[in-house]
Amino acid sequence: MSTVTRVISVNFKALQQFLKSTSFSRAILVGIAITLPIIISLQLGYFQIGLALCLGAFWSSPSDISGSFQHKKNGILMSAALVMIVSFIGGYLHYETWLSLPILGMLSFGIAFISIYGFRASLISFSGLLALALSFANDSKELEIYQYAMLIGAGGLWYLLLAKFWHLINPKAETEELLSETYLLTAEFLKTRGKLIGPHKDHEKLQSKLLKLQSQLTEKHETLREILILPRNTSENSDYQDKRLLIFAQLVDMLETAIANPVNYDRMDELFNDHPQYVKIFQDLIFEMSDQLHLISESGNDKNNLPNNDQLSQCFEEVRLEIALLRKALNYEYLMLQNWLEYQEKQFEKLKKIKWLLGDPDLKEIDLIDRKAAKRFVSHQDYAPILLLRNLSFKSSIFRHSVRLAITVMIGYTLGSIFPFQNPYWILLTIIVIMRPSFGLTKSRAIDRMIGTLVGGVIAYGLIFLIHDLFVYGIMGIASLVTAMALIQKNSRASAIFITLSVVFIYAFLSPDLFTVIKFRILDTLVGAALSYAAMLLFWPTWEFVKIKKSIEKSVKANMDFLHKITEYYQLKGNIPTSYNIARKEAFLETSNLSSAFQRMAQEPKSKQKGMDKIYQLVVLNHKFLASLASLSTYIQHHETTEASELFKDVTEKIEQNLERVLHCLNEKEYNSAHVFSDDDPLFEELFPSFNSLDFKNLSEDKRTERDLQEAHLVWEQLQWLFSISREILKLASSMKLD
Repeated sequence: MSTVTRVISVNFKALQQFLKSTSFSRAILVGIAITLPIIISLQLGYFQIGLALCLGAFWSSPSDISGSFQHKKNGILMSAALVMIVSFIGGYLHYETWLSLPILGMLSFGIAFISIYGFRASLISFSGLLALALSFANDSKELEIYQYAMLIGAGGLWYLLLAKFWHLINPKAETEELLSETYLLTAEFLKTRGKLIGPHKDHEKLQSKLLKLQSQLTEKHETLREILILPRNTSENSDYQDKRLLIFAQLVDMLETAIANPVNYDRMDELFNDHPQYVKIFQDLIFEMSDQLHLISESGNDKNNLPNNDQLSQCFEEVRLEIALLRKALNYEYLMLQNWLEYQEKQFEKLKKIKWLLGDPDLKEIDLIDRKAAKRFVSHQDYAPILLLRNLSFKSSIFRHSVRLAITVMIGYTLGSIFPFQNPYWILLTIIVIMRPSFGLTKSRAIDRMIGTLVGGVIAYGLIFLIHDLFVYGIMGIASLVTAMALIQKNSRASAIFITLSVVFIYAFLSPDLFTVIKFRILDTLVGAALSYAAMLLFWPTWEFVKIKKSIEKSVKANMDFLHKITEYYQLKGNIPTSYNIARKEAFLETSNLSSAFQRMAQEPKSKQKGMDKIYQLVVLNHKFLASLASLSTYIQHHETTEASELFKDVTEKIEQNLERVLHCLNEKEYNSAHVFSDDDPLFEELFPSFNSLDFKNLSEDKRTERDLQEAHLVWEQLQWLFSISREILKLASSMKLD
């Protein structure tokens, strides 16, 4: 296949995926919700009614994001109620600028402050702010303000009706898409993990990519938990969800096993450097599993297109034959490679189970997950009113953002009133769309918005120069709006291009001078973006280095809790308690949150990236600590283990003590000199015997002895690694000033 053909094929597949995506179908839904009232009202001669319904539907749609339909419904209803109230109040704000400004500021602050209740609440807040900005554009002579506001609310109900209808006819689409994306991200994670064992010069780059992929996977996992665990629908849908929940459980386990490492990274690198023949066979094995996940994603629900196990089985056979050459020696290299192989065998088992579940087996053959216990894994948002009071402080990033947004909106409104802007509310819309609590996201949105608007303006200028048909403008306006809505979460710059096109073509029906519309659209966007960027620098900015200490603390605490649960289970054996899996989930979640916080910090000005190198080391060390915990966790879950020794308990206690000291260092209130790291603190080798000192030659070669030796090797290696990492984390934490 030629390069050109390959590029065309890849782009065509990407286009197909885009057209099949829930983002595109949701955008189509928004397009229908907007255009149908307009078309009908024009036919009947009630344009203002249709326009109000259209705006109400559009403003309520942002809450329609991935998640359980119950949460979507609540979000849309809350959005509809909020935009109705805001439109009613905003309808009376057409006073002198000096009188409208304080009311506008207070409303902007109050609506933005709703975001303290989580991501969906932030989208409800966004809807309210859009309604507030566009209330200045309402000059209806046919409708009273209260009538207009009620129709706005009715528009939200109209969108909810469409969303419910779409959910009824296609209830599985979102689940399938999220699972497909999770297959692909897991495949990419496996592939990157496989690359790390080979000879390379970009270890840090691959490690950074792993952290980003883990954050993305954790986000997908959280959404899938909400969709698959919370609802209980019809028997048919329940059976479907039960099977998909089991598939999801396998994917979660695959992430843990992929992170797991039989020894620390340095020792693994040494082994593969000394025995390069093992690198390729292990990489072939890992890459084949990654490819199979890609094929599973592409197969959809067609079980006939699922990949078979032949190629993987052959890869495993090659690895077993190579490792068998070392078995007689029962040496360090053999034990490490054998443990590494067994991790990959567990991955293969999970992969086969996913394919079996996708083959639609009889439910009687399946051990279902207890949903009552599983609900404990779903994150629940606290909606207590007391949160409002707790966040009424400049210590709260949402409070700062709300005040900052209110001030910027007032400045934008003042400029729009003083200077001859064609549509001053466009400045307000730009500010509302761009400004976010974090500097990095606001900066990237401002850049994307400006570039997208400029490019969109140039394209619109060329199309208007060539086309002079209002009907064509209408079609292009709707098509551009649908495309913009579909791209808004995937590519904000491309979305801004199509939003500009849709605005220009929609205004073709209201203003004959479209070139002036384009000029002011660009000018208003540039002014709004500049104000947003300046406000992030001048008005109580929230820098990530101030908050990252809390993220480090949460990650260390979650890892320590997971270690404690592993230690308990290793000593007591038996069935794995739910609390164990919850601790595992929290450890993965908080490590991903820490990685995301660091990435946000990396987007901030260089002058605000305080202690960047040390913080990066802490992020990596926390990830390595989790990798070691995952190794222990995976091993003890899938192997019959011996009784925990007193030495095991002593080592884990020392590790937990190190982490406690880290938390003391991070917590200023409890910080004192007794907890400061000292170079005189004993090393692992000074406290405990070395596993390498064991005499392999005197051990028999029966399977039981080999199994016990494998366990001793892996557990001792992990304990040594955990101790070393905890000591390094303590050393870094004690040397940093993060406030």
